[in-house]
Amino acid sequence: MAGFGKWVGGAIGWALGGPIGGILGYQVGKFFTSGTQDEEGSRGAYQGHRATRGGDFAMALVVLSAAVMNADGKVVKSELEFVKKFLKLNFGDNMADQLLLLLREALKQNVDVRRVADQIRTNMDHPKRLLLLQYLYGIAKSDGDVDKSEIDLIRTIARHLGISAKDITSIEEPFNTGSANPYKVLEISTDCSDSDVKKAYRKLAIKFHPDKIGDLGEGPKKLAKERFLQVQSAYEEIKNARGFK
Repeated sequence: MAGFGKWVGGAIGWALGGPIGGILGYQVGKFFTSGTQDEEGSRGAYQGHRATRGGDFAMALVVLSAAVMNADGKVVKSELEFVKKFLKLNFGDNMADQLLLLLREALKQNVDVRRVADQIRTNMDHPKRLLLLQYLYGIAKSDGDVDKSEIDLIRTIARHLGISAKDITSIEEPFNTGSANPYKVLEISTDCSDSDVKKAYRKLAIKFHPDKIGDLGEGPKKLAKERFLQVQSAYEEIKNARGFK
């Protein structure tokens, strides 16, 4: 586990403090070996650090995953498989195995999502928060039955993450049953002009461009690309229906 300890010591800043640290701090500390910083050393080294690194993103993801998985009172295999697949894709097999151990610990706890989301909002920039929200909806949809308690919790998390109502609706729409409403995805009304459609698309294409979170690595960038393609697909659907170029 030495590799994980080095990754934690070198890649986590703000996540080991505040409510996230209260939930995962001890468990993360157990992964440290004699060749790495201990937990207190890691906390001290990054006290006040504000840049979101890959480790911070992973810790936030683990804690919020646990909260959503517990929302309806049961954790099902499909949710665990969804999270496992995502972690392996984004962080590699070895790192994913360690993060899954942290997830199991987090699932045993009552996560105060408001405080956790407030901490993330303070330290993580907007594009990465949007990415987290997209991932949480994926968990809710993974068992094919999006429970109201899951959606209500995700919306609460989103509001405390500082995400606007329009962005929440836009990100949530592709995960609803049936075909996504392209107008909701683009955050516009059906009676808007063709020019407004183009402006909305350009705005969201910039907002959700994968390069916005490129510093987290290739894994999260793939998730951002999925969102970018949802926006692009919505625009193409409206453009084809209206017949403009």
